[in-house]
Order: sequence, then structure tokens, then C-alpha cells
Amino acid sequence: MGEHRDTFKSRLKHINRKHNAMCEGFSAEMRPDGLLILQPRRVQSRISARSLVLFAGAFLLFKGFLMAALGFASYDERVARLTQGSVLERSGAFIMQADPVSVYIAQKIGPVLR
Repeated sequence: MGEHRDTFKSRLKHINRKHNAMCEGFSAEMRPDGLLILQPRRVQSRISARSLVLFAGAFLLFKGFLMAALGFASYDERVARLTQGSVLERSGAFIMQADPVSVYIAQKIGPVLR
């Protein structure tokens, strides 16, 4: 008797899970034998990997441009000043600290700016 109850609970759990997924939307497809299959629609992220890569590249270009425009000493001094501030400023200093990619970009952009 206990195994029948466990099987029933398992089927009920599966039905509830599928019902909750179908509430978000579904697509219907007819198989060649005429059986209609309903499948939950997959939720896709609005932010793609390509967008993230482009954002990271633009941010590194921005940091490189700032380093080239301000000079490395002035840039490092400003970032050091940010480390003395609030939690938000310290997190900004962590993000804006010099890294090899932005230094390389600054070295390539520097002669063009001067």
C-alpha cells in the first residue's frame, strides 16, 4: 500500500511541476502520428553573452582611455584616493584598478592622444 502512495505522490509532483512550467507559456507540436505534444516554453535571458563581452570590452577601452588621458601616475593617485572612501567608492576603486589589458590599451592609445 505504501509503494502505491509513493508512486501516486511522485506522479502528482511531476504533474504539478509541469503545470507550473506551462503557466509561463507553452508551445504545441503535432507529431506525424497526429498526437499533440505540449511543451513548456523555455525562458531566455534578455542579456546575451555577446552583450556581456561587448560591455566588458567597452569598459576596458574606457579605462585605457582614462589612463592615457590622465597619465598613469595621476590615474593611480585617483584610484588610491577612492580606496579611502566609503564601501561604494572602495568597490569602484577595485573595479578601476589598473589591469594588464587596460594598461596595454593605454600604451597604444597614449601616442595618439598626444
